[in-house]
Amino acid sequence: EVQLQASGGGLVQAGGSLRLSCAPSGSTFDDYAIGWFRQAPGKEHEGIACISSSDGSTFVNYSVKDRFSISNDNAKNTVSLQMNSLKPEDTGVYYCAATKGRSQATVLAGCARYLMVNWGKGTQVTVSS
Repeated sequence: EVQLQASGGGLVQAGGSLRLSCAPSGSTFDDYAIGWFRQAPGKEHEGIACISSSDGSTFVNYSVKDRFSISNDNAKNTVSLQMNSLKPEDTGVYYCAATKGRSQATVLAGCARYLMVNWGKGTQVTVSS
């Protein structure tokens, strides 16, 4: 079973940028749907973006669509979430999750949380005003 390692979180001022990375250990992202979720203090998990490692199709939550993007670097076996123009409300713990097989269909379904099988430990993102 793939284990996921998320990195790149930190403290940034509003308007700044961060790039989160998700890498699998013990496997490669071969026909996986890989997604990023966040949990703000006192709130439910929220799906942010996801990508199919098979065909590169993506889903990005409309609430961050103009500021966030997701990409897959096959050479590095890493999925990245580029976050620009960060706002204090982007603060939270960001989780990388993945599920193997039917990756395109999973992305079309917005990588709903119940579809994601493997979860990594989160990385904290704090945006100060």
